[in-house]
Amino acid sequence: MHLKFIQIIGRQEWNSIFRSKIPLALYAVLLTVSLLATFTGWQYVSKFNQQQAAAREEVHDHWMTQPNRHPHRVAHYGYLVFREKSPLSFFDFGLDSYVGNSVFLEAHRQNTVNMSEAGFSNGMLRFGELSMALVLQVLVPLFIIFIGFHTVAGLKQNGVLKILLCQKASYLDILLGKTVGITLVTWALFLPLLMVSLLTGVISLSAGFNSEQLMRSALIVLLYGLYFLVITLLVVAVSAMSANARNSLMALVLVWILFFVVVPKSAQTLGSSIFAAPDKIAFEQAIEAEVSKEGDSHNPNDPHFSELKAATLKKYGVDSLQALPVNYGALVMQEGENISSRIFNKHFDQLIGAYKAQNSISNYLSFTDPFLAIRNVSMNLAGTDFDTFTEFQKQTEKYRFEKTKNLNEIHLTQISYKDDSKQKVSARNFQQQAEFKFKPLTIKASLAHGAVSLVALFIWVLAGLASLTFISSKRAYQL
Repeated sequence: MHLKFIQIIGRQEWNSIFRSKIPLALYAVLLTVSLLATFTGWQYVSKFNQQQAAAREEVHDHWMTQPNRHPHRVAHYGYLVFREKSPLSFFDFGLDSYVGNSVFLEAHRQNTVNMSEAGFSNGMLRFGELSMALVLQVLVPLFIIFIGFHTVAGLKQNGVLKILLCQKASYLDILLGKTVGITLVTWALFLPLLMVSLLTGVISLSAGFNSEQLMRSALIVLLYGLYFLVITLLVVAVSAMSANARNSLMALVLVWILFFVVVPKSAQTLGSSIFAAPDKIAFEQAIEAEVSKEGDSHNPNDPHFSELKAATLKKYGVDSLQALPVNYGALVMQEGENISSRIFNKHFDQLIGAYKAQNSISNYLSFTDPFLAIRNVSMNLAGTDFDTFTEFQKQTEKYRFEKTKNLNEIHLTQISYKDDSKQKVSARNFQQQAEFKFKPLTIKASLAHGAVSLVALFIWVLAGLASLTFISSKRAYQL
């Protein structure tokens, strides 16, 4: 390996690409599409978050201005929580359009997140949405294929390859030089665009400097740079193994279809068929059945609550519920919450486990498809992945439980058991309740969730370099 020859060949490849008008014309098209995708994505996320903030403010105002009420009525009055999009979601929509955006929190019931864009859209959403991530993941590889399919195969056709090999340049030098030239062209054309778009979008959507989002942006730029290197290595390897440019182009188009259409769709279908998950109705019915079996707070003869009644009377040393220093009805309500919440969390964890098992197929297939690797990691870093959504669902359930528990505590201490339903407490008790604030996953957690795909991306780089070394050692590929 001679670095001098690699540098010379890489510079020559750079110059030959920029001398041609067609690659620049293609870049102009991709640049226009990228800017359009970035602007529309930023505009949509900005407007969406403004709408969510306005709705959250309205719900908060209604909560704060409600009159004096019975705490249990307030618990059933409920509270709406809204999910805002992450600052980087304008770049990579991920699963945002397919998961809900709001959840109604109330006593005795755990509601799932609803109101997704997919639920209100027509069938066109299944074909995907235009985002900058989609352009970089799917269209830029086509650009690399176009500028690189003939890079080695063309040298074979016009006999230049033999001349280069006679000038002390090894075949590996030629392959690495071509790889360096094409990679630097791709990086120069797309990475600065990506960096500026991310920084502009993050700073504007975060309303200022946000170090964590900027760190995520830097990692995204780095990983997309590796992804472009992987695609370039693949293109150069196929071109080197092809007898002529025509065969190289046909093979690369077939590889593109395999990587970007066949494998991703197969991964989704395979995951759902191997790891079946219950639908919403079956999920809720299973919870209701188990709750009724363990303890029904609305059944006065339920064994579990009969034991609770006996234990409470014994604890306070009285012989009737009216003689208790606390409101027994509130104890029953809270015990019902404890049971339903524990059972819901158990079934929810099982459901999430099934979905994660389905997603693991896509993660492990990223070792056979670099597109799956970058897609998964990109969603993780943009905060539009499945793990971020489930974290939102878990935090809302925890908030619902704590809020209901606080209301039951007010019921327990400020409402007497006699004539329970006719009493009210001051609205100040409800106004002191803490507001919900979602805590996004940390960068470390996001990278941990995408660890398999991250490792796969680095392995693809090593495999690409190894393939060039192998090809250079085979004399048959040099002619």
